[in-house]
Amino acid sequence: MFVSKHHYAIELARRGNTVYFLDPPEQGESDLREPVNITPLPDAGNLFLVRHKLWFPYKLKFHALPLFHAGMRGHLKKILKTIGEPIDIVWSFDLGNLYPLTYFTGVPRKIFHPVDEPLNPPAIASARGADVIFSVTAEILAKYKQYGLPAQFINHGVGADFLASGGALSTAGDSAAGALSFAGDNAGSGRPGLVRIGFSGNLLRNDIDRPTFLQIVRENPAVRFECWGSYKDRESNIGGVANDETRQFIAGLQASSNVVLHGPVPSGRLAKEIHGMDGFLICYDIKKDQSGGTNYHKVMEYMSTGKVIISNNITTYKDRPELVVMTAERDHNRELPALFTQVIARLDQYNAPAAQLTRAGFARDNTYSKQVDRIQAHLESIFPGRQQ
Repeated sequence: MFVSKHHYAIELARRGNTVYFLDPPEQGESDLREPVNITPLPDAGNLFLVRHKLWFPYKLKFHALPLFHAGMRGHLKKILKTIGEPIDIVWSFDLGNLYPLTYFTGVPRKIFHPVDEPLNPPAIASARGADVIFSVTAEILAKYKQYGLPAQFINHGVGADFLASGGALSTAGDSAAGALSFAGDNAGSGRPGLVRIGFSGNLLRNDIDRPTFLQIVRENPAVRFECWGSYKDRESNIGGVANDETRQFIAGLQASSNVVLHGPVPSGRLAKEIHGMDGFLICYDIKKDQSGGTNYHKVMEYMSTGKVIISNNITTYKDRPELVVMTAERDHNRELPALFTQVIARLDQYNAPAAQLTRAGFARDNTYSKQVDRIQAHLESIFPGRQQ
């Protein structure tokens, strides 16, 4: 599954930059002789994947962090030597402080860009050595105030696949909502008698509000819920919890005749298929949610379709009901099932052409290309006269 760091790497390479995507170390026995492998990625321009294995045990990170970092300092020198050319920017999304930014000596610009909630001291320490911080929520930025660094909110981006897959919405331009036009002839589902609601994401995640999700499914038998994402432990590359509660939740979905589990699919297929939905459900338990209900990457993907989003409370969109229809409460989702039913009953209103244009226009204004433009403009404003 592609996440923000992958999309940014692709966008930077698309612009003609040479990008080295540094993977986490390969697991297994340490090997002093193991080479650093740099592989060009097909059809990605000057984008190279850097794979490597540590010459010291990875488990030191959990039992002797200073010793681990001492080894990593030398290891990074080996990686940079293998790359063989000066690095202009280190752009780090690393919340594990795996590659301390202070070890990239001589690099003119170091960007720290956390897109997930920092949950432990290493995550906070990961900002040390940065020149600037960008993040997708004000709450995350606030946790790094101690460093006194320039900081800026940059929303999640939306991938080109999602904008290229529009069916109901067509565009004559790339930026403004005014360049969008509604091409459909039905403001609601477009399929009388059938409403299709989508959910994308790892169904094994512990922070899904499972009882509420199943209640919504149960109380809306005429709605077909289509889910994309891992629901078997072996399918997930982004973690999950395979316990009895998880298995009961998946079993409940599988036993529901109005639920379709597609499993994990390529980004291009997901982008195409979600455009066939009439709306989307976001249903996380904020008390368990890794991001604390502050922002989700999937919101932007959903908005690219123009269709209504029904969600638990999300602080980033708390004053934007035209973009996300959400519950008011921060500490529970008890109102979400009733809210869902109300929205479905008025789907024609929520999916009216003007409403769809507003959502799709917002997504189109948050492409990864536009986010890179915003980041570059911000760098120029805080470091005037310095090449970005």
